[in-house]
Amino acid sequence: MALGKNSRGEGRKLSNYCSTVSVTVLVAFCLVGIWIVMSSIVPIQNSVMQVSETIDEVKNIANESGSRQFEDSSGDIAEESTGKDSQTHKSQSESHVQNQDDQKEVEKVSDNTAEENQPEVVRDSSVEKNDLEKGPRNTNQENYQMRQVEPNTYEKEKESDRNLNSESVESETLDGQIIDDEQRGSVESFNERKSDKSINDDILGTDKIMGEVTQDEMVGETEEEKIKKNLLSKTKQSTGESNIVSHENSSVSKDVFMNGTQSEILIEASYENGTWSTQAAESQHEKDSQKSSISIVSNKYEWKLCNTTAGSEYIPCLDNWQAIRKLQSIRHYEHRERHCPDEASTCLVSLPEGYRSPFKWPKSRDMIWYNNAPHTKLVESKGHQNWVKVTGEYLTFPGGGTQFKHGALHYIEFIQKSLPNIAWGKRTRVILDVGCGVASFGGYLFEKDVLTMSFAPKDVHEAQVQFALERGIPATLGVMGSKRLPFPGSVFDLVHCARCRVPWHEEGGRLLLELNRVLRPGGYFVWSATPVYQKDPENVGIWKAMGEITKSMCWDLVVIGKDKLNGVAAAIYRKPTDNECYNRRPKIEPPMCNESDDPNTAWNISLQACMHKVPVGASERGSNWPEQWPLRLEKPPYWLNSQAGVYGRAAPVEFTADYKHWKNVLSHSYLNGMGINWSSVRNVMDMRAVYGGFAAALKSLKFNVWVMNVVPIDSPDTLPIIYERGLFGIYHDWCESFNTYPRSYDLLHADSLFSTLKERCKIVAMIAEVDRMLRPEGYLIIRDNVETIGEMESIVKSLRWDIRLTYSKREEGLLCVQKTLWRPTKVETVVSAIV
Repeated sequence: MALGKNSRGEGRKLSNYCSTVSVTVLVAFCLVGIWIVMSSIVPIQNSVMQVSETIDEVKNIANESGSRQFEDSSGDIAEESTGKDSQTHKSQSESHVQNQDDQKEVEKVSDNTAEENQPEVVRDSSVEKNDLEKGPRNTNQENYQMRQVEPNTYEKEKESDRNLNSESVESETLDGQIIDDEQRGSVESFNERKSDKSINDDILGTDKIMGEVTQDEMVGETEEEKIKKNLLSKTKQSTGESNIVSHENSSVSKDVFMNGTQSEILIEASYENGTWSTQAAESQHEKDSQKSSISIVSNKYEWKLCNTTAGSEYIPCLDNWQAIRKLQSIRHYEHRERHCPDEASTCLVSLPEGYRSPFKWPKSRDMIWYNNAPHTKLVESKGHQNWVKVTGEYLTFPGGGTQFKHGALHYIEFIQKSLPNIAWGKRTRVILDVGCGVASFGGYLFEKDVLTMSFAPKDVHEAQVQFALERGIPATLGVMGSKRLPFPGSVFDLVHCARCRVPWHEEGGRLLLELNRVLRPGGYFVWSATPVYQKDPENVGIWKAMGEITKSMCWDLVVIGKDKLNGVAAAIYRKPTDNECYNRRPKIEPPMCNESDDPNTAWNISLQACMHKVPVGASERGSNWPEQWPLRLEKPPYWLNSQAGVYGRAAPVEFTADYKHWKNVLSHSYLNGMGINWSSVRNVMDMRAVYGGFAAALKSLKFNVWVMNVVPIDSPDTLPIIYERGLFGIYHDWCESFNTYPRSYDLLHADSLFSTLKERCKIVAMIAEVDRMLRPEGYLIIRDNVETIGEMESIVKSLRWDIRLTYSKREEGLLCVQKTLWRPTKVETVVSAIV
């Protein structure tokens, strides 16, 4: 019985054992079948790992009631991965580690954001290079390593920038696939919220300025929409469709950059309620059409060098010999005036042999490279007057002039002592220097916080204005001939002429009356010339004629100062501040101008031998002297109170908003976000200045630059406002060449300019002019609509310029490029410029 019992018990055990083995074998075969199916789907490199995992799983099932000898095996599958057939255990393990690291990074970003609230978009060029070398076969592990290395590399290069967020980490493969996007969703959502908060906080500051955008309008997106937009933007970046391109050492603070530009959208684009906060809102259609236009347009440009008599110093509107030869008279210096070709030039001006980057200011004031302006005529004719000397491979400037051989500073102090009321840098801020020579007078007035518009013709005194610009001193080419100067009426605080060889006394003082037009009521004319202090018959006759003319113009001869050191003297006249003298003149000569004659109309207007009445109304410009410098820079002029602004709002409101806007753009974007080496920037031109806010912001932020503010002739005439605030500028038609030598400016700034020019000018000719004015290694910043930015980008690429940054948002775009030394090899002969 016992035996029988035992036999039945063993039989049950055997049966149970067989059942267990059968189940185990069946499960094993099922798993092997699953593995066979899976092997046809998953990548080959993962198949070995999956075989190992299958065997481990079979072993675990067979031994689940026995030994745990595989307890420490790495083959255990995480619970969360069982429902994901397309992911391997290895990738899940790495993703889990990555998720933990990402979470740590989120915590780090949270801390840093709380401190600085300025997250940045950073691209590491070395990482991008590695991406290209590795190609589209990068594994998850490689991408994970890139994400870990990049922030550390950036922190070494930018120790001051600690505000990194998850967007600074490249996390996609080059074939455009997003890696671990489900796991990274919470991270991006968190950073999106932080980024939006930073933007909206700054928007509130802008709202206070503009009064147009509310915070609620900017926070209307759901978190899901933000995540989708973020993922979409990253996919576009991986396929080369990014709207932001940073080059070399340029790093852009995304949120802050948007704040810098958003107020411009509010002002320039009819106060639109949009901002440039993200890339996601950009229309795909716009980008596609932009790419298409670039690919078409870029094939059109075949640049050639200009073959002209002037060579590397070609100025199209002043070197038009075809027109100059046809002049009937040159009595009024017509041959030195503008004669632009019928067709604007599209060729590129060559570089002088041995050209080198100019010295930085203030060293440039004293010396320049000889090869950059290889002229010796002034050295030979003016060497004894300390204008300029040749010193080895340099041209040096001792600071002298015809009337101040012992230096400009002594001469400037002499004028101040002769008439203390001039008050350099306080009452007197903006002056005009006629016949400036090499502009040492204006160069040394910078020490007195005085801004000087120096001008002289392109004449036998070759390269005087070129020398001035190469030195980093404001100057432009011009002549007092048959046309009005391209400046508004009543804008200069003082006009200076140190033996400028202008025949003021001839033709009833015709040219002196032009100075009267541009001189501010109560302003001074300083004339230090031989008729003031020499007693030979010719000089005595000129002095007598000048006395009669200035008296009939109601100018008061305030003082005649004598400079014993230089052996010269200066007569200082003052323009009246009312019309009483005009009304009581016994002889009405020179006559008063017609009421219809606008003194501010100056572009291509013939000189009129008449005087304009002095404004006396409390709200009229010129009836009061501006605020003393520097208060006048940022305080709206009193006469703006009764006027509407350029954009339809009260002019004082727009004036203030424009100023704050450009300070914001400069400090948050231009200064740090474009890769511009500001230490190399001295000569700046704002090609469409409006209120002069860009130049004012540069001054207030203490940039060591000067700005030529240009008001295009087809734009609202805001140039008087620019002068009123202690800055200067000029009128110009950008369909024509500018009156300056090639390679004059270090930075050109064009805000909403080219889109309007395209309607009436050849844009290629405009860019050729930009190339002519801009120094090699100089910068061009363009702010315009997306279509124009795309076209400009294609053109500058054809010029082989370096693109520092491109950005677009809705209909607005930004482009920053740097000119290179590249010149084409083919040549185009400019017939009109051949003598």
